[in-house]
Amino acid sequence: MTMSMQSPLRAAATAFALAVMPAPASAETSEERRKRGDAVVRSLNNGSPQQALERMRQEFPFLAEATEAYALGDVWSRTGLDSRTRQLAAVAAFAATGQTAFMKVHAGYALNIGVPEGELKEIVYLITVPAGISRAIAASQAMSELFAERRKQ
Repeated sequence: MTMSMQSPLRAAATAFALAVMPAPASAETSEERRKRGDAVVRSLNNGSPQQALERMRQEFPFLAEATEAYALGDVWSRTGLDSRTRQLAAVAAFAATGQTAFMKVHAGYALNIGVPEGELKEIVYLITVPAGISRAIAASQAMSELFAERRKQ
């Protein structure tokens, strides 16, 4: 008898829960996600689009749009970290994995939002421990190029 009462009770509870739950929001379109990604880039790049992304769009439009919609529109636009922390984490991650071109882009964004050169240098020093001297040297060379380019402007 207890089992037969649990089933109708469970069904009623489920029906009630479904009735009071809000309807799921409609799925975002790729265009909405891409626009959010574009806004992220412009907020970090002094109002301008990212030139590397725009060059990619010419030859590899699917990859550019996927980067803009997913990496920037979905991941980068999350609110869990502020822009400063996010840029410092990206610089460290890209430097430690030897992806100095991406590191340079994000170091530029960091400079744009007020991170001083000295803090970016500390990131390079820091990665010697987990990533090794050779990755730190490669990162330092790319960072020096960025600093030199910025000083010419």
